[in-house]
Amino acid sequence: MLKTKVLLTGNFGVGKTSLFQRFIHSKFDERYLTTIGVKVDKKQIKVDNGDVEVFLWDVAGEVSQDKVPVSYFLGAHGIIYVFDLTRPLTDQNLMSDLSYLKKLAPKAIIKVVANKKDLVTPEQIAKIGGSLDVPYNIITSAKTGENVESLFHDLAKEMFQNLSK
Repeated sequence: MLKTKVLLTGNFGVGKTSLFQRFIHSKFDERYLTTIGVKVDKKQIKVDNGDVEVFLWDVAGEVSQDKVPVSYFLGAHGIIYVFDLTRPLTDQNLMSDLSYLKKLAPKAIIKVVANKKDLVTPEQIAKIGGSLDVPYNIITSAKTGENVESLFHDLAKEMFQNLSK
């Protein structure tokens, strides 16, 4: 079994903890729960050629250098950068954040996730997608669970392929 480290990162309030809870425990809580520091849990995912054990790190707050210890990113195989479809400012630093993340973890696979699909219309999603310099990889809803399993399964599959070479 392949063991991997994956970080959930992005601005505060974008739904990182909700994605974490939905994926690990198949549940959703309407209350806003602030993450202090980091929360780590694990889950096993079956992929085409084997099993991947994902150690998922739910990182508090921001990506910026002064808020999150650089050591959290050491040894990361995957990074999920989350922004909130209902709050345009959460993707404002997307390019600089992604550049910073690539420097911290150059071998990590980075997925850009647009979260809270349940709160916007398809027209709003199209408008947001057209305004980004970097396309997002997937649109999720932690509340309904839409595309959450797909996000983690696809990432696990890519990590398995990369690490099995």
